[in-house]
Amino acid sequence: MLPVSDTSSPSPFTSRSLSISLANTSSTIDVFENSTVVLGYTDPVGTQRRPPLVQMSDPLASARSHEPPFPLPPGGSFNSVGASSSQPGKHEHLLRSGKLGMCTDPYCSTCPPDHNLKAPQVPTPTVSGTSDSSFHNALDDDAKGWTRRFATYADKYLPRIRNPHSKHAQIWTKFFVLSCLLSIFADPLFFFPIEVYKKYMCMRIDWRTTFALLAVRSVTDVLFVVNILFQFRWAYVAPESTIVGAGQLVDDPIKIASRYYRGNFFLDLFIVLPLPQILLVGVIPHQLGTSWANSTKNLLRFAVLVQYIPKLHRLFPLLAGQTPKGFIVESALAKFFINLLTFMLAGHVVGSCWYLFGLQRVNHCLRDACGNSGYECKKLIDCGREKNKEVLQAWISNERAKACFQEDGFHYGIYWKAVNLTTNTTLWYTRYSYSLFWGFQQISTLAGNQVPSYYFGEVLFTMIIIGLGLLLFALLIGNMQNFLLSLGRRDMEMTLRQRDVEQWMSHKRFPKDIRKRVRDAERLNWNATRGVNEELLFENMHDDLQRDIRRHLFAFLKKVRIFSKMDEPILDAIRERLKHKTYLNGSTVLHRGDLVKKMVFIVRGKMEYTGEDGFRIPLLEGDVYDGTRIKMPSKGLFSNRDVKCVTNVEAFSLSVADLDDVMSLFPTLEIHKQL
Repeated sequence: MLPVSDTSSPSPFTSRSLSISLANTSSTIDVFENSTVVLGYTDPVGTQRRPPLVQMSDPLASARSHEPPFPLPPGGSFNSVGASSSQPGKHEHLLRSGKLGMCTDPYCSTCPPDHNLKAPQVPTPTVSGTSDSSFHNALDDDAKGWTRRFATYADKYLPRIRNPHSKHAQIWTKFFVLSCLLSIFADPLFFFPIEVYKKYMCMRIDWRTTFALLAVRSVTDVLFVVNILFQFRWAYVAPESTIVGAGQLVDDPIKIASRYYRGNFFLDLFIVLPLPQILLVGVIPHQLGTSWANSTKNLLRFAVLVQYIPKLHRLFPLLAGQTPKGFIVESALAKFFINLLTFMLAGHVVGSCWYLFGLQRVNHCLRDACGNSGYECKKLIDCGREKNKEVLQAWISNERAKACFQEDGFHYGIYWKAVNLTTNTTLWYTRYSYSLFWGFQQISTLAGNQVPSYYFGEVLFTMIIIGLGLLLFALLIGNMQNFLLSLGRRDMEMTLRQRDVEQWMSHKRFPKDIRKRVRDAERLNWNATRGVNEELLFENMHDDLQRDIRRHLFAFLKKVRIFSKMDEPILDAIRERLKHKTYLNGSTVLHRGDLVKKMVFIVRGKMEYTGEDGFRIPLLEGDVYDGTRIKMPSKGLFSNRDVKCVTNVEAFSLSVADLDDVMSLFPTLEIHKQL
């Protein structure tokens, strides 16, 4: 703080104070409404007493330093999410994004914990008062004020930095994946608007179907462009920060853009290029009937196929959950649909390519026939381009051209049914449905019923079908095997354990009666625990959850008279030391004269005491035997009775050593006074 100056300072101090007051007032546009701002020298009449210069020391310092000019709201700087004011500017972009910058995944293990909190809002304050009308007029004329206003207004409509684990990001990802699915199913459909007009022995394009497909493709491309823009606004967790701790969420737009440029930006840009739209609307209609017509058609097919593989590369990681915004496919039903979708997609692509290659073989046959006839082939093969009726009639009567639509007129091989399909129907969905069936059939049978011709492309296509079918069958069988194994995993573990026990007993040469008892004990223990190792499960849980689970499992402990008045910490220590036990029907748990080593709490089944006089006392669920052991934990106690199992018994035991341990932890424990 500056020292107090004399009020009789020269006039320059007055002019400085006035300018500082005006600057501080204009800066209130960027702060909270509830910030406390003291403005001096604003009375138009000048009746307000001039405060000492010490009141202006904070604004003066704020004008010359980077400290915040006004008091911050509770909770720290407005530039950080859950961060202290000692880290100014941290995650300021996520803060400005509001809910878009929050992680809404309760099981997220990468986002820092402070991003799971609600981000504070930054409202724009309003300055009111009739006495400041002249100031408002001056601000409206100030170029800097207008620039700041425009930036504030535009910032409301610009895309915000988004947390990849926020609810909005997850919704968009699901919607984007659905649009990608639509796109990869729609792209091969571009092959079906092309058909053969058998009457005039030429090829034509169904423009109505073509424009419908172009509309679908354009919509999916627009959504892909939006996703590209979102990639520049999606924060990411720095990989080097996840070695220890939750990880550092990077929200700097420059770093996000640089990371995307080095990643999949150019691949996404290539995918979204409207190549089919350009070729079908701007190129092919002008090339029909020319020497470039066939080349442009082939270029269209090549463009669709060459963009198709990158789309699959970008889609499957999203479905498999390999990205921060990807799905997590856990349920068996979801995996079943993924496998079904994979088979359907493979049949869809194979059938579409089969139809396309069939058209190419028809085009090849017609060009051979046209070349031998001496006519101008470029106008005859494209329907509607030849205006000379005599030439057209001669072409229709050409025997070599007619032979192209006969099975023995050209070596079509596996494409002969595609030739019949494209010449006998004008409905594109009929052509597509049969092509889809053909694709499924060939993948399922590994093209076993197909005999290709000697044409190299046809042979290669058949080999690809066989390889793809083998791959899909291997994946399907593997997934089915994993699914069936997951259903019977416990039974398989039990079978393997029984085999190990049998080998162990055989190696140790156990007698038959002991072997039978071991088998019964193993079966009883397995049925009681369902093959689950509870101790291993407890190791991965935090302490308070373990405590609550034990209180639920061992609720019977409070029903025992000697434990009913104990405090919860003592009972928790006892619960931690209880061991699960199972006893077979007819087994003797304790013989007369044996040293008492444990207490047993019965939770299922029935036991009975047999005293020296032969008197029997039943022990049922909820009972405990040898409870007197707790009176003298440091001295030996011998049993004067037999304890036998009347039925199979499931119980929990507390050993003498564990009981002594509890007594040492709580030295003031005097249970004998409670008895």
